[in-house]
Amino acid sequence: MNAIETTSASGNAGWMLISASLVLLMTPALALFYGGMSGRRSALNMMMMSFGTLGVVSVVYILWGWSMSYGTRSLGGVVADPLEFFGLRDSVVDGAGNYIAGASGYANIIDVAFQLTFAVISTAIISGALAGRVKFGTWLMFAGLWATFVYFPLAHMVWGGGLLSHAENSIASWMFGTTDGEATVAPIDFAGGTVVHISAGTAALVLAVMVGKRYDFLTTPQRPHNLPFVMLGAALLWFGWFGFNGGSAFAADGLAGLAWVNTTAATAAAMLAWLGVEKLRDGRPTSLGAASGVVAGLVSITPAAAALTPVTSLALGAIGGVLACLGVGLKYRFGYDDSLDVVGVHLVAGLWGTIGLALFAGGGQTLRLLVVQVVIALFAMVYAGIITTILGLALKATMGWRIEPESEFEGIDIHEHRETAYDDAGGEQRAVTARVGSGQNQAQPLQSEQSAEMRSNR
Repeated sequence: MNAIETTSASGNAGWMLISASLVLLMTPALALFYGGMSGRRSALNMMMMSFGTLGVVSVVYILWGWSMSYGTRSLGGVVADPLEFFGLRDSVVDGAGNYIAGASGYANIIDVAFQLTFAVISTAIISGALAGRVKFGTWLMFAGLWATFVYFPLAHMVWGGGLLSHAENSIASWMFGTTDGEATVAPIDFAGGTVVHISAGTAALVLAVMVGKRYDFLTTPQRPHNLPFVMLGAALLWFGWFGFNGGSAFAADGLAGLAWVNTTAATAAAMLAWLGVEKLRDGRPTSLGAASGVVAGLVSITPAAAALTPVTSLALGAIGGVLACLGVGLKYRFGYDDSLDVVGVHLVAGLWGTIGLALFAGGGQTLRLLVVQVVIALFAMVYAGIITTILGLALKATMGWRIEPESEFEGIDIHEHRETAYDDAGGEQRAVTARVGSGQNQAQPLQSEQSAEMRSNR
């Protein structure tokens, strides 16, 4: 490698380490975003679900996640052999102790770091559909299982040369043939429309239906307890997303710059579009709408960040903001309790970004690309939906999903973590602690119709 190549690889390595750090920041940012949207008595639990995911998925990714996602021994194009690079064996250093170089010329361990953060945030997104009513231990078990059986296979299928990629053995190649070993119409998922948002949004829908509604769903107003937290979380998500999308160029180059600008364009347009819908529909634009519009724009542009121009990114983002704003109302129409609008934002905007990009980037192959994008989006939904259903039912039959009705009524924070977010809840904490200390491990039964209804949904 000559001096110019060495300098280039060093610059790319630096950018990718920064990008990995930015994406890692997105999970604590999600904790703030979700925590602020939750009620006062469930904010800590909501944030702990993100932090717990960060712990569980990081561990399993190092042990078998990298191997399942990017191993060379593919199992039918669906997933790679989890034992090939188990524990990052043969992925970090060679027999002589030298760092193994990846395809981009820098150390392969940097790509491992980058991809690990994607697996974490993708899994954590799902938790927003379950606010205030599920056991923390069951969630942690689900996080490890879902990453293993849904996220890692999808990462392999899309980015590891599997069924949803541009490889010769992919679905796109079966549909339209190949040229020089690649599909003639290659599917586009630059940074995770199918792998991240469609899969997480589908899983959120499945679990919201399976776990059931909160005891006060549609009976009392569900207001965020801390809107400044929500806006701060959205701002940090936007900041981290530059690593999410810009880092997916795997180099400090013009493509990363295009992804940066397109990300900003789509996000700004989506936020304004969401606020416009609120103004027309409700008479007032809201801070929650601004924060949600930001996330909708980020989700919409994720699969398309390197395929569009800044102007077409504005259009994609604006439409995504409108669709997501309308999409959050689906839970009221169909009666499922998607607590923090994971389905409305991530699934709806993820589907739009994945499919809609074909309308702006297809060129002479618009119709064929549109067909390919629809197929990979539906495949991701069906796969994630089936596997999530199996995992969810297995955990429901063994560990159980729901906390006790009385615990949900009094607040999940104190019952799952024996903590409260605010000092003014200290009286409640002392009361519950006293019951626990006296051997009463559960709150006294609530003699109410709500309590009976909650038990019937367990």
